[in-house]
Amino acid sequence: MQTYTLEPPGGAPLALCVHEGIGLARASVVMGPAIGVPQQFYQDFAAWLARQGWRVTTFDYRGHGASLKGRPAHARANLFDWASDYEAVVAHARAQLPGRPLYLMGHSLGAQLPGLFARPGQVDGLLAVAAGSGYLRHIAPRVRRMAPLLWYGVLPLSTLACGYFPGRRLRTIGDLPAGVAWQWRRWCLHPRYSAGAEGERAERGYAQVRYPITALSMTDDEMMTLAGTEALLALYSGAPRHIERLGPQDAGGRRIGHMGFFRPQFESTLWPRAQGVLAQWAASWQGGAAPVATTTA
Repeated sequence: MQTYTLEPPGGAPLALCVHEGIGLARASVVMGPAIGVPQQFYQDFAAWLARQGWRVTTFDYRGHGASLKGRPAHARANLFDWASDYEAVVAHARAQLPGRPLYLMGHSLGAQLPGLFARPGQVDGLLAVAAGSGYLRHIAPRVRRMAPLLWYGVLPLSTLACGYFPGRRLRTIGDLPAGVAWQWRRWCLHPRYSAGAEGERAERGYAQVRYPITALSMTDDEMMTLAGTEALLALYSGAPRHIERLGPQDAGGRRIGHMGFFRPQFESTLWPRAQGVLAQWAASWQGGAAPVATTTA
């Protein structure tokens, strides 16, 4: 594994980790983190995927994880900035492996932000894991009952008091720059999530995506239900879309939930499902011609 700092023109320095196997990789894979989740969480999976023949890049958004410089309250970032960071990493990864396709593996927020990319043509496919709309009414009833406390109490009060959302101390989500926290709150309170909250700019961005999207949806994920996954994929209205449902029966009887897919205990059960999707895309890639999904959501 190699670690270094990417300094995009006009952007903030970003901490990257790159995993490579032996020989020329089949494709680049950029892993988009979930909100509040540092890239370190994905390293076991990234290393495993690299051993299967892929060049895998993980990163932290500005003001978060290893990309945070200084105190969290001093971080200046919103979700458009994070989309720009993500896209800068994509451009860098693509330049490092020219002549090969580039796929995104987006966990939760990491599958939402690509709809805000300025140049979606850099991407050849999106594998969305435990991803969906974060709209309040799309989450499971048990969690939904607690959501108003977060959105109308805990998040506003703690963010105002601290200058950032102190998720680590509160043991919920993770630390977030204030701009990210407030914007994400606005998304989650809108029925059409990011596209509805941001209007025409976001609507147009999602509609411009043409690469295939496969979503791995967990049956025991309280945060991203099937309804939420369907709502997110509907925003990518011009893309071929497919949903695969995974549950404990696919994971040796173990719970998966919203965060579990990337845990090492699922190396032999769930991880090959993701690698299979990437391999199918890479096998049909023809120098820029996007493969067509066999079913739509």
